[in-house]
Amino acid sequence: MTGLDERICVCALNTIFGFKPQIPLSLMRTLGSASAVFGLDREALRDIFGPYNTDADMIRPSALDKAADELEKIRRYGARFITIDDPSYPQALKSCPDPPVGLYFKGTDPPEKVFGEGPFISIVGTRDQTPYGKEMCIRTVQALSKSSSPPAIVSGLALGVDVTAHSAALSCGLPTIAVIPTGIDMVYPSQHTYIADRIVSAPGSALITDYPTDTPPLRPHFLRRNRIIAGLSRCTVLIESKVKGGGMMTARLAWSYDRDVFALPGRIDDVHSQGCNVLIRQKTAEALVEFPDFIKSIGLGKATLTEATDIEACIDSLPEALRPVGKIAHMKKIASCIRSNRGISVQEICERTGMEYALVSSLTGILRMAGIIDMDLLHRCSINLKNT
Repeated sequence: MTGLDERICVCALNTIFGFKPQIPLSLMRTLGSASAVFGLDREALRDIFGPYNTDADMIRPSALDKAADELEKIRRYGARFITIDDPSYPQALKSCPDPPVGLYFKGTDPPEKVFGEGPFISIVGTRDQTPYGKEMCIRTVQALSKSSSPPAIVSGLALGVDVTAHSAALSCGLPTIAVIPTGIDMVYPSQHTYIADRIVSAPGSALITDYPTDTPPLRPHFLRRNRIIAGLSRCTVLIESKVKGGGMMTARLAWSYDRDVFALPGRIDDVHSQGCNVLIRQKTAEALVEFPDFIKSIGLGKATLTEATDIEACIDSLPEALRPVGKIAHMKKIASCIRSNRGISVQEICERTGMEYALVSSLTGILRMAGIIDMDLLHRCSINLKNT
């Protein structure tokens, strides 16, 4: 076979050997190109794979036809396919022992801009994040945004820590890359379509995957994509995790790639922090304790972090319409209680402060309206991080 299109051949190999990336890598390095692989006859393929290996049977012209259709489909979808030999392919990922031979990419900026600037920091963790985990994830991104070399934030667009990291990056003006466990033509979970659209349109940001279109979000697909999250970045930060989970796997992969790994320590009796504490105890991860030291140690220079705003001063400065007569002291007491007990409910505030439910409900509503506190769907309260 002559005149084969290299991108089509790489796309075909990526589809055939997606779960065995070392095979197409070895073939391309040995033979010089992906097109050379498809130029082999049956006998030559049997010589390479052995007489009893069925992988060789998948290297056939029909695979190229399917790959050509795939590339046309993603072109219509506004995405691209980047081969491992393309100059725009991320170099940090390429240096790993098991990089995909091709990446699907969707973003407003071209891949050479997205992957050529960096640096990249991965932030991962549990889907079942606590208010503490959410707050510290946002604080971590905020601190990184104030470093001398602000990075792009990499994560997996999953529920919990992942989407918090992406959202915080966009709010802080940082680029962010979502590595998804499906084809580039779908978003999982579907409720994150809005944030995915924001990522695609944000400068320096993108959705990427090594899965062909129409690939569903099956469990093994999450595990395979974790190596890309770890491989893209100079450092991976684990915010919260149980002893087993995708975040733990990503952190261990990053460590195996000789990248920096940090974990947020937590209470020894908190199941959400057990994974982080294990990595720190095993010396797989450094403890994330002080943001300036963390930022300096990963090579991002200094962080110009501001002092926390005085919440009482914020309350004193509220307009008269938001300062009910005779209730300022109560508002300050409630805000102080929330600051000391992130994720506390209105009922729990009543129990801790001795105030009536109607009063606490009314004043937390005012504090929320004023932007001093946040409240989730379960009416759990936390201080608005813009005021910390």
